[in-house]
Amino acid sequence: MNRLIADDVTIGYDQRVIAEKLSVAIPDNSFTVIVGPNACGKSTLLRALSRMLKPSAGRVLLDGQTIQSLPAKQVARTLGLLPQSSIAPDGITVGDLVARGRYPHQGLLRQWSNDDERIVRESMESTGVAELGDRYVDELSGGQRQRVWIAMALAQQTPLLLLDEPTTFLDIQHQIDVLDLCADLHEEQGRTLVAVLHDLNHAARYATHLIALRDGKVLAEGPPGEIVTADLVAETFGIKCQVIDDPETGTPLVVPAARKARLGG
Repeated sequence: MNRLIADDVTIGYDQRVIAEKLSVAIPDNSFTVIVGPNACGKSTLLRALSRMLKPSAGRVLLDGQTIQSLPAKQVARTLGLLPQSSIAPDGITVGDLVARGRYPHQGLLRQWSNDDERIVRESMESTGVAELGDRYVDELSGGQRQRVWIAMALAQQTPLLLLDEPTTFLDIQHQIDVLDLCADLHEEQGRTLVAVLHDLNHAARYATHLIALRDGKVLAEGPPGEIVTADLVAETFGIKCQVIDDPETGTPLVVPAARKARLGG
């Protein structure tokens, strides 16, 4: 059994249903990326998988148990989440915010340790924010803040890590840096990652497992090289394209049709 599963879930907000009877099994030790057009249910599914959103029907299973039934700290030691938009407490420094990632590992008999200090330092170094440790989070640029939040998620040191649009606010260099870091966490540390990405070519290059959503339904899932076709892109995003081999990686590269071709010229 996979560690993280959405089993026939119905999810939404108040009376607005985003997806009905949706089932997804996240392959263990994968870098799974969820793609699809705006408002298709990507972030909603991620919120349900992380226990931030309770399904109105069906269930999310973590290690074979309904995730809502598990103690919060047990979930937090197993599954980390980087939300789409995060708000830091007023007046908190970068170092203190990243250190909060160690909270699930604290307890009456387990206080702050040298290992905690090392993990926080390494998390900040790996995301390029070590030199910002004494700065206040609210005085940073959007890209810097995003890297700080990623560092906090890394400091949590969970075997499962969920990231909702982790490249938001980042320039192209830092987008690649973050995705390279995710690939390292997957390949070198064996972590299972689930990310929502808008850039289909980034998704195809980095994912080991791709889930294409539209209107709250899974249109296709599997290795990008097996499922990314011009027909799937048209069905998912409603655009004409060619799919060629990425000259750097051999993974699918989506080339949208030129304006004249799209307009029938």
